Amino acid sequence: MDSFGNIIFELALIFTGASILATIFLYLKQPIILAYIGLGMIVGPWGLSFISDPKDIETISHLGIILLMFLLGLELYPQKLIKLLNETAIVTITSCTIFVATIGLTAYVFNFGFTESLITGLALMFSSTVISIKLIPTTKLHQKRIGELIISVLLFQDILAILIILFLYGSSGDANVYLNALFLVAKAIAFATSAFLFSNYVLLKIMAKFDVIQDYIFLVSVGWCLLCAETAYLLGLSYEIGAFLGGIALGASKIAMFISEGLKTLREFFLILFFFSIGANFDFLVSAEVLLPGIVIATIIIVLKPIIFNWLFRYSKETKDASKELGLRLGQGSEFSILVAYGAVASGVIAPKASYLIQLVVIITFIVSTYLVVYKLPTPIAVSDDIRQD
Repeated sequence: MDSFGNIIFELALIFTGASILATIFLYLKQPIILAYIGLGMIVGPWGLSFISDPKDIETISHLGIILLMFLLGLELYPQKLIKLLNETAIVTITSCTIFVATIGLTAYVFNFGFTESLITGLALMFSSTVISIKLIPTTKLHQKRIGELIISVLLFQDILAILIILFLYGSSGDANVYLNALFLVAKAIAFATSAFLFSNYVLLKIMAKFDVIQDYIFLVSVGWCLLCAETAYLLGLSYEIGAFLGGIALGASKIAMFISEGLKTLREFFLILFFFSIGANFDFLVSAEVLLPGIVIATIIIVLKPIIFNWLFRYSKETKDASKELGLRLGQGSEFSILVAYGAVASGVIAPKASYLIQLVVIITFIVSTYLVVYKLPTPIAVSDDIRQD
């Protein structure tokens, strides 16, 4: 089978299989996201092996995260983003410090080396952008405030993740790696300023001239998103940060809401592939070697993260109910955790066993956290009609 035929076969298998499994999950009142992950486990290389190599799907699915970050940026504007980052800086830094120490110490108790334990703690201090944002409704003012606080925490974490990955991919003796890290913030500011100036003085004026043609607005929006993502990557940032800043550059315009609505369906297409790829990359046999420490660390994250975030948000003057909800929504590992694990293995900092531990913990926390949020809080995919909100 040629490469094109192989992609069509894989997409047909994924979306047909996901439709069937999602129907069963909905009848059983189970979260639909878990149907996508479960399908990946079933038909992936470590299951029935209908898809022997999910790398192509995984690469394509990354577009879903890029589009998600672009859409998040559309809902913010620079002044509001800076205000939110100031509000959540102490929450993010304090929580990350606590999680690194607790998770790293637990890994060390299970006979992982000091460096491996430290990297495990660093990787698992993050919360998931995809899980947190996909499960937050935006139709009520209360949920909009919750969403903005979550976005600011996650963005701060993403910046920390990029710094960690930058160090991990460089050798310890390469001074350029450290110089790049020092210039990272300056690059982000220069990129954001350029994107804002171009969008306001060129892009928005052109879009306003032809805004009656929906196809044109869709085309320009996607092009701008991907251009920002690629430019940021070339500058040493990440695709996600670039897309997010590109969205912010358009966020203050009247057309931002229209763009957001037009891209949501496209985002969902790629996010289904993203969740499938998570399940498809799950190796049952290898993960069995780290099953016990994985379950213990996952339990610590599921219990500790909501408590710590709840306490920190209460300290920053958020209401009791809002703080509790924020803690529950941020109580899992992250897709960035897996990227940190890959970077650490590639640079020889940790052994593959530690990487498998991180991946196992992320998948367990994804599943459990999704259950907790879907059954207890308002979400667009809630199993109960009473708490389902778009």
